[in-house]
Amino acid sequence: MNILIADSGSTKADWVAVDKNGEVLAQFSTMGFNPYFHSSDKVESELKGVEAMIAIAEKVDKTYFYGAGSSSVEMCAIIKEGLSRVLVNSEIHVGHDLDGAAYSTWSGEPSITCILGTGSNSCYFDGEKTSEEVPSLAYILGDEGSGSWFGKRLLQGFFYNQLPVEISDDFINEFGEKAVHVNEVNKRVYKSENPNVYLASFTKFIGKHKSNPVIKQWLLDGFHAFLSVHVECFSNWQQVPVHFIGSIAYYFSDELIEACEERGIRVGNMIKKPIDGLTKYHLDYLLK
Repeated sequence: MNILIADSGSTKADWVAVDKNGEVLAQFSTMGFNPYFHSSDKVESELKGVEAMIAIAEKVDKTYFYGAGSSSVEMCAIIKEGLSRVLVNSEIHVGHDLDGAAYSTWSGEPSITCILGTGSNSCYFDGEKTSEEVPSLAYILGDEGSGSWFGKRLLQGFFYNQLPVEISDDFINEFGEKAVHVNEVNKRVYKSENPNVYLASFTKFIGKHKSNPVIKQWLLDGFHAFLSVHVECFSNWQQVPVHFIGSIAYYFSDELIEACEERGIRVGNMIKKPIDGLTKYHLDYLLK
């Protein structure tokens, strides 16, 4: 039996194919698939253009896809339909990225697992089931402490003249005057595909200047906002470890840990990409 496992954010998806003994048959990355932004046709067309996927597609018996936005039967069905057109011989399971996050960080102890990437979210996992206390409100109403949240803050700071002069000048230098003109930015945010990914694309620039007191305070403010809403909503948040996955948690770990320490939060695992832990969990628990 060959199993294909995927962990997908809104920006990028990591895939690994293994046999029943855990031997890796293929490992690759694609764009991320979020049913709020991508149709079944988009999933199909993109995956059919990935050579590594086509090479294994007909050999896969079971597929486990965990993705951002796949949080309801209707949303999961969009992704499942697209996958079924490519993985024609496979039984397909589509689940929320929170499930994947919880599985990937499981260390034998009930815990809170948080996603801090393009978007943000959290769940509690007791070893058998995941549960949410508050919903994800996505990049317009929520996503506190995420890449899209910090990208929004940077753009606000630039256009409201709140950035230190040297950072403002470097921002123009880095992206070009046309790209950071208010009309162009508004078009990308309000009229283009994947505005959350566009906003999150500025986090590399933020990382370049994270030692600046203004930027560091933004990072701390964002993480405190996230922890207040998405960790302290759980009644036992002070008794269990809190795990973090995603590029924002990984690259800004110093600031995130500082915010956690100030709030008395016990930090557990902190990983950039959960695909390895996710694969191990399936082999150890779900496929026995």
